[in-house]
Amino acid sequence: MTGELLQETVRSILPPDKAAEKAAVTHWDSIAHPLHSLGRLEDAVVQIAGIQRTPKVDISEKALIIMCADNGVVEEGVTQTGQEVTAQVAENFLSDRATAAILCRETGAEICPVDIGMARDTKVRNCKIARGTRNMTKGPAMTREEAVRAIETGIRIAREKVSSGSRILATGEMGIGNTTTSSAVVSVLLERDPAEVTGRGAGLSSEGLERKISAIRRALALNRPDASDAIDVLSKVGGFDLAGLAGVFIGGAGAGVPVVIDGFISAAAALAAVRICPGCLPYMMASHVSGEPAASMVLAALDKKPLLTCEMCLGEGSGAVMIFPLLDMALKVYNSMTTFEEDHIEAYQHLN
Repeated sequence: MTGELLQETVRSILPPDKAAEKAAVTHWDSIAHPLHSLGRLEDAVVQIAGIQRTPKVDISEKALIIMCADNGVVEEGVTQTGQEVTAQVAENFLSDRATAAILCRETGAEICPVDIGMARDTKVRNCKIARGTRNMTKGPAMTREEAVRAIETGIRIAREKVSSGSRILATGEMGIGNTTTSSAVVSVLLERDPAEVTGRGAGLSSEGLERKISAIRRALALNRPDASDAIDVLSKVGGFDLAGLAGVFIGGAGAGVPVVIDGFISAAAALAAVRICPGCLPYMMASHVSGEPAASMVLAALDKKPLLTCEMCLGEGSGAVMIFPLLDMALKVYNSMTTFEEDHIEAYQHLN
């Protein structure tokens, strides 16, 4: 591993606080409702309690970090739209004209789009590593140094958001061609054939899907990414957006806040992050399971259960932001509902 900030952050991550988790479970069980009747919403609050190291859970300040980057592999005809769409949508994040921006406005979350590697300059915050990755079918998508810089950019932005008050982070991305890079990364890390983990993305035809699978096969054969080294995988067949999001997962864990996985692309980045830094896994929460074929495979590999099953595949962090109101409502019950004792009702008991 290289990169001083990355190494420092990996070393700083603590396991969640089991005492805080236990106290949160005890509080849920004291509330006048059938035990665990809010299911995964209760589990989510308990998880956040452990992460925040207190049963007094606070997610009042929320932020969505969207990594925006272009991918050289679009030269291979693996997308329905052109590379120019990345910049167009990225700028829409700043004007409430993109889905994620609308959802953030409605949920009270701060939206933080980041240009980590777009081909065009925009008004989006410029943290550009390069003007897009290189075509991975002709050589590595980026250098290892560039991959580490992208990861560390994600770490810095996660730290910055937490320092400014965010208590939970959501992850999103924008980058034409990034279902191709995500499928390539997942193919290597899960040791699956590209055809098993590659979907139609934003509406490819059957012919387009075959081109996409072929491009991934050629990239893997040429670059021979090392499955035991996730940074090598990201650098050879990944994207700046994926590497940046991997950094957000690691940086959020280092800063002691939960980080929400969005869909397939975000999950691919989460998988890479865990392979780089296993300690960040307990800090991750799954929002939904994407319609992409490998989405459920990745969540299973991470042992994460999604809160939503809406067959979404939009990206941008849309699914991650959509669970914010669910968590807020769960916390309203957790913090406001009367207890069995206050209602003079005999408490439910855990039965074998």
